[in-house]
Amino acid sequence: MEQYIIKGGNPLSGEVSIGGAKNAALGILAAAIMTDETVTIENVPNVRDTRVLLQAIEGIGAKVKYVYNNSVQINGGGICDMNVDYDYIKKIRASYYLLGALLGKYRQSQVALPGGCNIGSRPIDQHIKGFKALGADVQISHGKITTKAEKLSGGHVYFDVVSVGATINLMLAACLADGDTILENAAKEPHIVDVANFLNAMGANIKGAGTDVIRIKGVQRLHGTTYSIIPDQIEAGTFMFAAAATNGDVVVKDVIPKHLESLSAKLIEVGCEVVEGDDWVRVIGKGSLKSTNVKTLPYPGFPTDMQPQMAVVLALANGSSMITESIFENRFKYVDELNRMGCKIKVEGNTAYIEGVDHITGVEMSAPDLRAGAALVIAALAAEGVSQIDDIEYIQRGYEDFEGKLAMLGAVIERVDSEREAQKAKLKIS
Repeated sequence: MEQYIIKGGNPLSGEVSIGGAKNAALGILAAAIMTDETVTIENVPNVRDTRVLLQAIEGIGAKVKYVYNNSVQINGGGICDMNVDYDYIKKIRASYYLLGALLGKYRQSQVALPGGCNIGSRPIDQHIKGFKALGADVQISHGKITTKAEKLSGGHVYFDVVSVGATINLMLAACLADGDTILENAAKEPHIVDVANFLNAMGANIKGAGTDVIRIKGVQRLHGTTYSIIPDQIEAGTFMFAAAATNGDVVVKDVIPKHLESLSAKLIEVGCEVVEGDDWVRVIGKGSLKSTNVKTLPYPGFPTDMQPQMAVVLALANGSSMITESIFENRFKYVDELNRMGCKIKVEGNTAYIEGVDHITGVEMSAPDLRAGAALVIAALAAEGVSQIDDIEYIQRGYEDFEGKLAMLGAVIERVDSEREAQKAKLKIS
């Protein structure tokens, strides 16, 4: 089991480049199988989730070729199996995008029920409702979702709740359906726009992505293209908040600053200086942090995926803060670990009440999920002494070379894979 050993107390300083957006990549990789021609996708983050999805795509007969580290060529012409039951696919949430992709192209699909981080209920009822509106029959049995349609026709779908996954899945299926589809109360995240732009580059006809009404005119077929994925706003935000928590000075490069506005606004509120360029954001910690309140909301609001990282910043700020989680009901599992470090956080329902402290100390802890794991790394970087973080495979689901990028900014961090290595690392850095 791999672990991070971290010695805190060093302000992060320097420049860091941000990779492609994981959440966009997962939708785009699934969409790439919807043509029989070769698709080249650039700026693919080399993280566990994308690797697992590519293995699943290969497993159903598509050809996958890594051109170099972050570019992938996919040819879906040889797909011979509509049943995606690759063992690891159950571990990633985005496996359900293959439902929409295969249903659109072949009018049928079967995918094992997805897993991912245990951060609360993420039902797929909106996906099912949407597929049925397009004329598909949907069955769930033996841990699998099966969709089938004699004819896939455009339909009108009003999502009961804003759902990124359902919005992407319905775009995938509808772009090859007969006729027009309207998706209302659609998600507006940057990766929704990126998936729509990719599908349009393949010949789809999608308008309105980035607004709450998306209109799709079905086309007969899609074709090959070359496309580069947008930068990852959550990876960028994680480094921005790490700079704030460690009182550092970090330039986060290769980003779209507009996607980071809700994060930049909160950093300014807590007392950091934020400077924006065309494709970079600089965060400068200004010593004593100030308290503030945060509520997670769908884009363009404050992202739920940045809530744990924000909690670390506020735990080190002067005064009382409050975080309200309105997206997932089980996203405060990291709080016990932070309190063991000396934080003062109390959770009641969907709200965390935070009393700032002037310092925290290193401990041994476990990452409960992807973003909480990143938050624990930030806390360890800001703490006095040495911390050990277990279960870092969660973190590796969404951050490429996390420890390498942090080390370039001056962090003292080592990844180890045995207790013996952990002890050696602790002796070396303490």
